[in-house]
Amino acid sequence: MTNRDATAQRAGWRPHPTPRQVDGRRARSAAAAIGLVALALAPSVLAATALAAPRTPPPVRPRSSRPTAPAAAETSEGGTLLVNGRAQQARWRWIGSASTPSQLWLPLEVLQNQLGVSSRSLSDGSLDLEWYGRPLKVSPGQQQALEDEVAIDALPLLLAVGVRLGAEGERLTLDLPVTTLMGVRSSTQVGSRRVVLDLSGPALVETGAGELLLGIRGDAARLRELQGLGLAARGDSRGIAVRTAGAAPSRVFTLGEPSRVVIDLPGGAPATAPAAPAPIDPRLQALLGRGVRWDRLGRDGMRINAVRVEPGNGPLQLVPLVRPGGMTGLGTLTQLAQQNQALVAINGGYFNRVRRLPLGALKRDGRWLSGPILNRGVAAWNGRELPRFGRLSLEEWVAGSDGRRLPLVVVNSGFVQRGISRYTADWGPAYQALSGNETALLLRNDTVVQQFSAVELERGVPLRQGDTLLVGRGGAVLPWGQGERLSLSSRPSSPLGEAQQVIGGGPLLLEGGRNVLNGSAEGFAASFMTQGAARTVLASDGREVWLITLEGEGSPGPTLAQTAQVLQQMGLRDALNLDGGSSTGLVMGGSLQVKGRGVVGSVHNGVGLVP
Repeated sequence: MTNRDATAQRAGWRPHPTPRQVDGRRARSAAAAIGLVALALAPSVLAATALAAPRTPPPVRPRSSRPTAPAAAETSEGGTLLVNGRAQQARWRWIGSASTPSQLWLPLEVLQNQLGVSSRSLSDGSLDLEWYGRPLKVSPGQQQALEDEVAIDALPLLLAVGVRLGAEGERLTLDLPVTTLMGVRSSTQVGSRRVVLDLSGPALVETGAGELLLGIRGDAARLRELQGLGLAARGDSRGIAVRTAGAAPSRVFTLGEPSRVVIDLPGGAPATAPAAPAPIDPRLQALLGRGVRWDRLGRDGMRINAVRVEPGNGPLQLVPLVRPGGMTGLGTLTQLAQQNQALVAINGGYFNRVRRLPLGALKRDGRWLSGPILNRGVAAWNGRELPRFGRLSLEEWVAGSDGRRLPLVVVNSGFVQRGISRYTADWGPAYQALSGNETALLLRNDTVVQQFSAVELERGVPLRQGDTLLVGRGGAVLPWGQGERLSLSSRPSSPLGEAQQVIGGGPLLLEGGRNVLNGSAEGFAASFMTQGAARTVLASDGREVWLITLEGEGSPGPTLAQTAQVLQQMGLRDALNLDGGSSTGLVMGGSLQVKGRGVVGSVHNGVGLVP
């Protein structure tokens, strides 16, 4: 889910429009709007690549969130999507006659994870999409918000591939006939292995919890070929489900003429794979009721899953869950739990779905992997302490020997604003421009060792341990030259920022037993605050830490006010809302137990319990 943000708008600066997914408010520009979408619900959400302010903080909506259509065109919208017969909650917008749309707006998450569309983001906020060889370039102005998600007009891609469309009431139907698996090929390169599936025509490619669901059919011989390549295949009513042993595929994409699905696997993947999902890890099963409590209940039209543990004396420790290799990228919650060896995991903070970057506080073992934004709610703790909750911002400055002192707006963040931002090797092995016309200084041992132009930043700048890259955006001037010594200072707004572990989200729901919900204080749009959606919450009752998901029964889910109320009734004292909607998930012992909108969503980070 993404949340739309309005802060950037307040800054009043608009660079090259870059979509950010922040929280739920309308941005002054299309780019800002998209970014904000990610921030608010993040939601599997978007973030701030549009320098104005954006699945983060809450997602922001583009200035024109509805496409321009002929006066006579009819518009219909709904919240249920059927893809080859499988229902899920997803917003959609159909513009045109009842039988033939002129535009069909779908969430980017649906295109990527449920259909198999490949996407690549550009520094100006544009998207390059491709599906079975059919390309589609989407500018920032052609992206809009559908509630908490970034959406595009997908009609050209759908028609080019042969998807059948239908809309009735709240329900949109997408059907792509099942095709035939004609052949299987494999090749091995250094560090990776590639499997190519030759198809008789385009097919749906759905990313699930540890498996791919392909809209194809194949005989027993073809399934045995897949098995021999380390891909366990089983028949499904909608095609073939393919599962890999060990590490998940590093990349899955499609090619056209002829139609192919390409699966890139880590080089060390074993030659066989289990045919069925693994059950809950026996280590967790042994702890349930003996230090770990898992409650599943229905209340006020909600399905609630709550896992709780006493961090000081319990068998498991609370940690932020992060992806290896840097801040760029998304994955499933199951993968994230495996990478961090977490027996229990929930999704974490907001992110920019377009750029796959974090939007909000993320600190692990004392290192700011992503800095706080918009004075949003966080949970912070050291070791096996009970988390503390509150709102957090970070004040940072850079000063030169010439007496000039300039503020830094964010650290290691996909939340893009005018001013100077700071990036370190915790961001990843390299920094690549997130907006147009950036400039930068590289510091080593507090000394400027190199200056970079916009062209060089577009290509990417390597970052190594100890490096600090100061990036100027929106005309912000970096007045120092090579060889000058600079000093950096950092001060959190509260002691929460001094903790070793911090996870951000927002808005803060409960503090000290009081309902402190105040979306405007954290930059969330009014529409985001009143929207119903699946929720993920990190909370405490003063003795135990709670990892909670809430889903609607026959509804999209609770509003934030309803969420705060029910948590207070359950006896919780402190509670922080995290990303929700399609991002909401709960993994128990390697098994995905909760899927926010009925399908497996992508997430950037999480919170988990590790041995």
